[in-house]
Amino acid sequence: MIQFEQVGKRYANGHVGLHELSFHVRTGEFVFITGHSGAGKSTLLRLLLAMERPTSGKLLLAGQDLSGITTAQIPFLRRQIGVVFQNHQLLFDRTVFDNVALPLQILGLDKVEIARRVRAALEQVSLQDKIRQYPGDLSTGQQQRVGIARAVVHQPALLLADEPTGNLDPRLAAEIMGVFEDINRHGTTVLIASHDLALIARMRQRMITLQRGRLIGDGEAA
Repeated sequence: MIQFEQVGKRYANGHVGLHELSFHVRTGEFVFITGHSGAGKSTLLRLLLAMERPTSGKLLLAGQDLSGITTAQIPFLRRQIGVVFQNHQLLFDRTVFDNVALPLQILGLDKVEIARRVRAALEQVSLQDKIRQYPGDLSTGQQQRVGIARAVVHQPALLLADEPTGNLDPRLAAEIMGVFEDINRHGTTVLIASHDLALIARMRQRMITLQRGRLIGDGEAA
């Protein structure tokens, strides 16, 4: 699914975000990316979304070389990817249904198909009974679940999450990680950037550790 081959990223101000980074992620894997602030986690995710381009090396996503991707190809690339943010970025003036439906409306799907997929996505995160409520009526954990439903409603091959439990207490964080595991069991490749080492250790999944843009560890969390 993902191949980093000696990928480097140097910004115009001289800062180096990644140093010759090499690793592979197989289709269907569940992987944590961890490291202290400034380690390169966000740079890595931005490269996968083609928000940034590698300065050197080769980056492949599902066989597509992101080093040479054109601007016109980027929307098609992102249809393969779901993204979950720390601050779920919901629209508080729209219902849960409308928030989750937004990616499908952008794709131009018909109303019947949108309704079917939205209900399936909300059922996957155990929020099918909140479909007509507004985000402001929900708890913080439920709001994050709506964000996850929106990220997977278009059935992406890859799900990226950037510190998705950063604003949650340990119990809610564990619940949200359980949702990610369930999505992964259905075949979606999951890549989560997180610095919560205690939570990661309990998950017993593969952990890639970065330090100042360099790979310093790759294996199951201990």
